[in-house]
Amino acid sequence: MPLKAGMQISQSVTIQSQNYLIEADSSLRQPLIRISGKNIEVDFNQAVLNGTAKTDRPNLMHGLAIYITPGSENITLKNLTVHGYKIALMAESVKQLSIINCNFSYNWRPELFSTRVKEDERDWMSYHHNEAGEWKEKGAGIFLMNCSNALIKDNQITGNQCALLMVQCEDANVYDNNFSFNSGLGIGLYRSSNNLIYHNQLDFNIRGLSFGKYRRGQDSAGILVYEQSSENVFAYNSATHSGDGFFLWAGQSTLNTGKGGCNNNLIYGNDFSYASNNGVEVTFSSNSVLHNRIWGCDYGIWGGYSYDSDFSDNKIMHNRFGIAVEHGSSINIAMNEIKYNGTAIKLWSNEKQGVEESYIKNHNTKSENYWIASNTIEENKIAYHVIGTDTAIFSGNKKIENDTDWVIGDRVSEMDTTKEFEFLDLDYQKDKRLSPISYSKIPEQKFPQGIQEIRITKWGPYDFQYPMLWLKEVDSNQVYHFEVLGKSGNWQIEKLSGFEMVQQGGDNFPSTILAKPIVSSTEMNIQLKYIGPAFTDAFGMEQKSNYSFDYKNKN
Repeated sequence: MPLKAGMQISQSVTIQSQNYLIEADSSLRQPLIRISGKNIEVDFNQAVLNGTAKTDRPNLMHGLAIYITPGSENITLKNLTVHGYKIALMAESVKQLSIINCNFSYNWRPELFSTRVKEDERDWMSYHHNEAGEWKEKGAGIFLMNCSNALIKDNQITGNQCALLMVQCEDANVYDNNFSFNSGLGIGLYRSSNNLIYHNQLDFNIRGLSFGKYRRGQDSAGILVYEQSSENVFAYNSATHSGDGFFLWAGQSTLNTGKGGCNNNLIYGNDFSYASNNGVEVTFSSNSVLHNRIWGCDYGIWGGYSYDSDFSDNKIMHNRFGIAVEHGSSINIAMNEIKYNGTAIKLWSNEKQGVEESYIKNHNTKSENYWIASNTIEENKIAYHVIGTDTAIFSGNKKIENDTDWVIGDRVSEMDTTKEFEFLDLDYQKDKRLSPISYSKIPEQKFPQGIQEIRITKWGPYDFQYPMLWLKEVDSNQVYHFEVLGKSGNWQIEKLSGFEMVQQGGDNFPSTILAKPIVSSTEMNIQLKYIGPAFTDAFGMEQKSNYSFDYKNKN
């Protein structure tokens, strides 16, 4: 059966395999294809559904490709590719939905305004308002609302703003997906609880970074957990090189009442390294952050207003701050390796708080009751920095060759260090919620490592799959330093205008070019030719050898 606009699917079917170019309605209210009913399997048979031929303008993509209607149950979709829409697949109030081996890449994403030299506030994301479905306007590969017992596995979503968004969803299994290189979110949860999210690739979900200039992230994240999303398990995911690796916020209703939050989430065995902002941000809630790798971030763990939480057995290295908790209470910080950071552990409160008065009235916001034990704290500039904190017990921590072990500020009381030099042999039992997960490590990472590897184009993060000439810096002598990036093959100079060559690297990838502008020139352009195997460009199109790419009058 071929696909066509207005199609209604109410029974199991195999779709005719071909490339379809079908434009959607400009709104999200008129999907191209509706699926409704019970016990339906739709095998799309590797069909490709395109919403536009203008793939190089993703900000103009619109419409909803596939909609699974409320009340549907036991629906399976597999082997489908969808490009060129605002939302590729939306399901609402569906039970037992399975989405398997689909590719929902290269759908809507906005053009970014920040440049190499200056951040633009217009690029910031905001997730606070979603009670009326506002998140739909963020676009998505998969958008689930009020769905239960979903299975999302073996799917790929790249080159979007957002990959998977889940609103009021419960008991989902999300695993073995690759939701990387998007300009907003890999996975986002809103009022969604009791979900298992594990062994996914969620790397390079980021906007708002220019290496050496600014690293803001602009609230992009590998994983976002928002507004009363509790009892979820996030295990063995690779969520590196993102705005935040993991970003959790209790929600406005909690700030208004002091009640609820995003509580009892287990964040275990993930890699959240090289976030432009926070490796893990957990705020106004009670959670466990255990056995994660958090390297090269601004803050390793930011736990503002966290309470009854456990931050233990993590490897936290090469961050500006290792663990930082503002106005936290009843928190265990144990068995971590905290090395080579600016400050290893900072605990503090402010005399004047920057949160709603309603929250302060209805919730304990003192910085108090910390147990800090059996951590290895090595070669940090500062080991402990404590301000405005009451009752902190330090036991059996190994402090090795830190520049400064203690910085104690004002308003500190009941700080017990009497057992700091005693040996403690600690361990913990794995949470029983990990028992359904057969994995014991993250997916293989097949990309360069380090914050310097994040390069934000006007459409989002560079994905290392296509040739690109990247301006890295302009030095004090006005020499332009370019990186010549690509996956494989070779390159050669095709055109040089307004520049004189200073130095040229090898003709393979990666390589470098140093060039200096000619003052009298009105045109500045370096155009290169790619020679090598076919590749997928930034817009999902296949390109072949002799492809031209350039730098021309860019910031």
